[in-house]
Amino acid sequence: MARRKEDVVPEESRKKQQMQTIKKVLGRIRRYRAYLALSLFFAAATVASTLYVPALMGKAIDQILAPGRVGFPVIVRILWKIGLIVCGTAAAQWLMGVCNNKVAYEVVRDIRKDAFAKLEDLPLKFIDSHSHGELVSRIIADADQFADGLLMGFSQLFTGLATIAGTLFFMASIHWKIALVVVLVTPLSLFVASYVARHTFSMFLLQSEARGEQTAFIHEMVGNQKVVQAFSKERDMLERFDEINERLKEASLRATFYSSLTNPSTRFINSLAYAGVGLAGAFLAMGGGITVGQLSCFLSYANQYAKPFQEISGVVTELQNALACAKRVFDLIEEEPQEPEPQGAEALEGVAGRVDLERVYFSYAPGKKLIEDLNLSVRPGQRVAIVGPTGCGKTTVINLLMRFYDVDSGSIRVDGRDIRGVTRGSLRRSYGMVLQETWLKAGTVRENIAMGKPDASEEEIMEAAKAAHAHSFIKRLPQGYGTAVGEEGGSLSEGQKQLLCIARAMLCLPPMLILDEATSSIDTRTERKIQDAFAKMMEGRTSFIVAHRLSTIQNADVILVMKDGKVVEQGSHTALLRQGGLYAELYGSQFAP
Repeated sequence: MARRKEDVVPEESRKKQQMQTIKKVLGRIRRYRAYLALSLFFAAATVASTLYVPALMGKAIDQILAPGRVGFPVIVRILWKIGLIVCGTAAAQWLMGVCNNKVAYEVVRDIRKDAFAKLEDLPLKFIDSHSHGELVSRIIADADQFADGLLMGFSQLFTGLATIAGTLFFMASIHWKIALVVVLVTPLSLFVASYVARHTFSMFLLQSEARGEQTAFIHEMVGNQKVVQAFSKERDMLERFDEINERLKEASLRATFYSSLTNPSTRFINSLAYAGVGLAGAFLAMGGGITVGQLSCFLSYANQYAKPFQEISGVVTELQNALACAKRVFDLIEEEPQEPEPQGAEALEGVAGRVDLERVYFSYAPGKKLIEDLNLSVRPGQRVAIVGPTGCGKTTVINLLMRFYDVDSGSIRVDGRDIRGVTRGSLRRSYGMVLQETWLKAGTVRENIAMGKPDASEEEIMEAAKAAHAHSFIKRLPQGYGTAVGEEGGSLSEGQKQLLCIARAMLCLPPMLILDEATSSIDTRTERKIQDAFAKMMEGRTSFIVAHRLSTIQNADVILVMKDGKVVEQGSHTALLRQGGLYAELYGSQFAP
């Protein structure tokens, strides 16, 4: 199978990546070294007892001297001994499997736990810049592949190596010259396995990446199938899927092609060794150099000596796949976390709600300016509306206030304290946030409303739902507040999901509020009721309101009009209309006759 140049990882880089990944895997296994030691012990016991059986069989064969000259009492004792050894071997193999499973799945559990914990600690810019499905693929599919490879490695690698060493010892004890024939062929078998291993790591890495891309695409399509069908893009999406699927097929075929060469190649070489042992042993037996039983024993050992090479070659191939998958998971775990909080960072307590932005500059990508020299001073209890054309930076200001992103320069202060010097948790608990994009977790309606206040009483939850005008539709649900909603709200309408998010914020009632198009999916009649509820909730609380419908922000204390990342106008609704600037233009476009 031909390989494209751009698909091949440089040899030096591949070796370095592989060694680093192996060191990380060994570091993970170290904490389970007790189980590993037990596994090695049971592997050694299994191999020793398995190799002892051919020696006993050889002795039994030597008791058959001629017709009528068979040592039945000795043979019976040997058979009893073999039976006991086989039972002990089975028990040792089972216990070895238990230990191997324990190590493999404990290690993978730890890796998954660390990967998910890192996901919770990554800056939002990383999440925003990576496909969600691809991240899911790393934590689920790649970790599974790693577990399978690790389990195969434990199950077959230890026993294979022990079998090779044990058979060499037993063969040398019977006749060292014949054993030498086997030893001389061994380097050729190792060379073949090594050659294949060197060429499969980069191919399995490409396969894993293509699989992650495919998972990401499917995840995207499942979540947006309505939009795809609404715009009749099914054929385009099928073509895109076919293209990714084709690349995955090609990567899988190349990886499988090289990896599948290992077993037949080593099998052929080991068969040559077996034939050489049989031929040399036959000549020695005819000359009286060894007995027939010893020759039978020797052939059995030669066969067992060859078998581990075939298994190990398969294990090496599988380990290449496992290491490639492990590398992708470790890359996620080792991503730069969000900037740590400074030592001595204190929690915000007793927040009055004064917010100051001084000479704030920010951009999502270097060289692409967005927020420039933004200055704003908000008094406690003020209602500040932020309006402007799409892409002017309204939601970006909210991201900066919540410290989802940090400013490039300048400062944001709450009650005179730079938000970079306080804990993120206390800052975000000081805000109640309702976004245009709703999010509900898989759970009951009650659990979703009480997300920010898990210890809330049933009465508090119901009062918050009533204030958000969600109580009436909740009571109509099959189990009321105990109704389970699936991922992303299940069968609830967009408006109903938004009402639950509003109820969630009303239950917490923090000192500051952020409403980013909070009523965009709600009908006009309900919106008016919600606006009354918001007005009550905002009394005495600093509030930031992002809105496109200017009718919802006419009562704001201050309206900031943004354009190209800057505040170009500022004032009350009436004052801004008198100015006849951008706000008046936006207002006129919505309410012009």
